[in-house]
Amino acid sequence: MVRRRWRCVAENPGAPADDCTTAAASSVHDSPLSNPGILSRTASHHPDRPNLPACPALPYRVLLTSDFFEPGFRAGGPVRSVAKLLDDVSTAIEVTMVTRDRDLGCQQPYPGLSGRWFRRRQARIYYLDTSNRRQFYTLLRTLRSTTFDLLYVNSLWATFAIVPILAARIGVLRVRQILIAPRGEVAPSALKVKSFKKSLFLRVWRPFLRSSKVRWHATSDREAQLITRVFPWAQIETRRCDVALPPEPITPVEINGPLRLVFIGRISPIKNVSVAIEALTRMTRPVIFDLYGPLEDPAYWAGCQDLARELPTLVTLTYRGELRPHEVPSTFAAYDAFVFPTQGENFGHVIAESLSASCPVVCSDQTPWTSLLRAGGGVVLAENTPAALAYHLDQLAGLTPAERLAARRAAGDTYRSWRGEARGPNILDRIRMIG
Repeated sequence: MVRRRWRCVAENPGAPADDCTTAAASSVHDSPLSNPGILSRTASHHPDRPNLPACPALPYRVLLTSDFFEPGFRAGGPVRSVAKLLDDVSTAIEVTMVTRDRDLGCQQPYPGLSGRWFRRRQARIYYLDTSNRRQFYTLLRTLRSTTFDLLYVNSLWATFAIVPILAARIGVLRVRQILIAPRGEVAPSALKVKSFKKSLFLRVWRPFLRSSKVRWHATSDREAQLITRVFPWAQIETRRCDVALPPEPITPVEINGPLRLVFIGRISPIKNVSVAIEALTRMTRPVIFDLYGPLEDPAYWAGCQDLARELPTLVTLTYRGELRPHEVPSTFAAYDAFVFPTQGENFGHVIAESLSASCPVVCSDQTPWTSLLRAGGGVVLAENTPAALAYHLDQLAGLTPAERLAARRAAGDTYRSWRGEARGPNILDRIRMIG
């Protein structure tokens, strides 16, 4: 039997998957950290900011921690969500942020950032080398000089969540409240990864968090339900993530030729890329499928390559390397649909990006976007299996270019409706006002 056309080449203009330092250096220009005008500002007007009370004499002080941040991009949506949060907080809030000095999966630090403070509007950001004791103790002395109204950690069990929570509990850090954003880590699919270790850890961590009287930040009603399953006593504030995306979608143009499909994201088991590739082995019509994203799990990627060798000749599959954040919208705009059979998303920033480019989404039902996608933004799989996905992709491949253009316009309309929804104050301002 004649087999597929399968290419594993980084053809995009982005960096190779194994060159983290080059990727970070090249992406600095996309981050406000690299702009001296922004670095020097303490506050600026932003059209999306809520009309909140004037800044009091003493600002509301927040210590925010996150494993990864700009100029890195490999950790996906949470990086961009935290960046948007920092840019949109009211002038009543002063943020001190601590993050790693390198991107996800990278051995080398960002050029010129390690062990240094940078200002991003009203936030001070420190890039920490976790193996450098001198940096750690210097940072600790600085943090101990301030009493923080809120500690906001962006993980349930990452180092940058566990250590500050413990430090706050024993009084090493002076913190009045703790807010945890688990960022999808309580989803069943996420808990299955290293499940034995997580189960043991939760036996200790669950009662500790309960006695610490923490609050929780859920980015959707679905995530709030998942948090309650693991922590029934949880006090939850639900506030969806904001996105740094335009108010209007990209106007789509007709794409001739065979169906063009794309995947953009971390190539890892949780994203189910293997299911997408296996679905392609069942296609009966021509299709082009391009993959973009960091190769997070080498063993998983090797399995995907094995599946790719079984593709029929009517399917062209190409791995095109990584994308910088600013390249994502224009890339989505060049395709007929985004294939995303994810095992679970607490928010799904990449889905918003796809819709903003008028690119329909073929997605599992394990995201907060199900109702919107069914209303016109794409297809939601009732069963997240290769057979079910192959059926819907074959249906799309049978559409004419004009029919595919109509589907892309519907995706843009869905984005426009979603983007116009009222959101209210961001999560930090909400907690500040609740007290």
